[in-house]
Amino acid sequence: MDTSIFMDKAVLPDEEGLKSAIGKTYLLWQTIKEYVYAKYPKATEEWFHSGKNYGWGFRIKDKKRAIIYLLPRDGYFKAAFMFGQKATDAIMASDIEEAIKTELMAATVYMEGRGIRIGILEKKQLDDIKKLIDIKLTF
Repeated sequence: MDTSIFMDKAVLPDEEGLKSAIGKTYLLWQTIKEYVYAKYPKATEEWFHSGKNYGWGFRIKDKKRAIIYLLPRDGYFKAAFMFGQKATDAIMASDIEEAIKTELMAATVYMEGRGIRIGILEKKQLDDIKKLIDIKLTF
């Protein structure tokens, strides 16, 4: 099961715990957060608990919806998105990595769109994540 490194609902994750949990990828987490705020300065952020089976996650939102979810794991984190049809079409027409496009097209379609989760382990992934954030903010 794909679960958070933070499972205890009674313990809100803090910055020190996050740094320790995701290790060297903490800088990538910070870079993504800074990018979202550079593109959308009015964004808000919050930790949320998804239940006993999934634990704590972090989201950055605009007024109505999540822009990106950052999901801490042991030694890394996942970036998660929900995309509607227009955003999905823009992603498919972009130069984003084919593996991301394949995962997006294989995702179950819900009322709010298609969801994908990308394990973030390396700096080279940030270009695609930034493109996905830009698309999310456009549509």
